[in-house]
Amino acid sequence: MTRIEIEYILNSSPRILFDRLSTETGLSEWFADEVFINDNIYTFVWEGVEETAELLGIKDLDYIRFRWTDCENEEVYFEFKIQNHELTNEVSLIVTDFAINDEREEVIELWETQINNLKYLIGA
Repeated sequence: MTRIEIEYILNSSPRILFDRLSTETGLSEWFADEVFINDNIYTFVWEGVEETAELLGIKDLDYIRFRWTDCENEEVYFEFKIQNHELTNEVSLIVTDFAINDEREEVIELWETQINNLKYLIGA
């Protein structure tokens, strides 16, 4: 497995961005068709197919980290981290994910598509 970290500069406030990353409504606007949260389990639905992820950690306006429940490797996760650059006043979203070595480019392309949806949604 290869760790992937991608940074996106977004024209958004940390609060608006964090709400899109951590709530059922926010995530269903750009990440999945539907999202359901039950305790620490997030169910994501794409074209009728459900995938579940366990919430591993969350800190308001900072990050949210998940692990797919069908993943046996406990060191594999995906994370959204918000970074506020004080000098430039820019807000970055840092996406961390893991991929099998020969699928690295496909994973990056998938995130590019998803983050473009998010950018469109928040007007960034």
